[in-house]
Amino acid sequence: MSDQSPPSPAEVTRPPRLRPDLLAIADLVVPGARMLDLGCGDGALLEYLRDRKQVKGRGIELTEAGVLACVRRGLSVRQGNVQEGLADYPDQSFDAVILSQTLPYLDDPAMVLGEMLRVGRTAIVSFSNWGHWRCRLELLVTGRIPVAVDLPQQWYESPRRQPFSVTDFARFCRQIGIQIDRQIYMNRGIRIRTGRFKNLLSTTAVFTLQKRTKV
Repeated sequence: MSDQSPPSPAEVTRPPRLRPDLLAIADLVVPGARMLDLGCGDGALLEYLRDRKQVKGRGIELTEAGVLACVRRGLSVRQGNVQEGLADYPDQSFDAVILSQTLPYLDDPAMVLGEMLRVGRTAIVSFSNWGHWRCRLELLVTGRIPVAVDLPQQWYESPRRQPFSVTDFARFCRQIGIQIDRQIYMNRGIRIRTGRFKNLLSTTAVFTLQKRTKV
C-alpha cells in the first residue's frame, strides 16, 4: 500500500510554471486561436495554451532535446531552423506566430519577421532589452559589454547573440514596414508602466506586430 496521498484539487489544477514573458505572450493569444511557436523549446508555452485556452498550436524547434520534450507533452512539433524560412506554410495559416527570446540570435531578422507576418495575421515577439539602465551603467563603469538583466549569457557563449534595445527594435520595425500594435514592458519579470522611459526601465519587452497598412 502506498504512503503517498493523492494530489489535492489545487495541485491538479495548478498551471505549469512559465517564464514571465511567456505568460505575457499567453495573455495576448485569444482562446481557440491557430498558433505557431518558433523556437518553442520544451513546449511549455504550447502546452499551457492548449490546456488553458484550447489553442490549436504547432511548433518548430531546432534542438532534438526540445522536440522530444514537446512530443512527451503530446504536442505537434517538428525539428527545423526558423532562419531557413516558413515556405511549408501557406499565407495566413495561423492567427498568431510567436518568437520568444530568439530575435538576438537571428542572422536575418527582417526575413523571419516578414515570414511570420506572411503565415500569420499577427506576430508576437519577446526579447531582452540591452537599453536598460543597468546595462548602460555597467558599460560606462567597467568598459565591458553588459549581460542583459533577463538573459544571463556571456558574449562568448553559444549561441552568439546580437544585443539591441527597445529603441533599436522600434526603429528597425519602421524601416522594414512593420507596425508595433501592442506593447508590454517588464522589469525582472514584473509588468511595469514605463511612460517615456521604457528603454531605460524595462528589462524585457513583449510586442505584437502587424504589417503596416498603406494609406
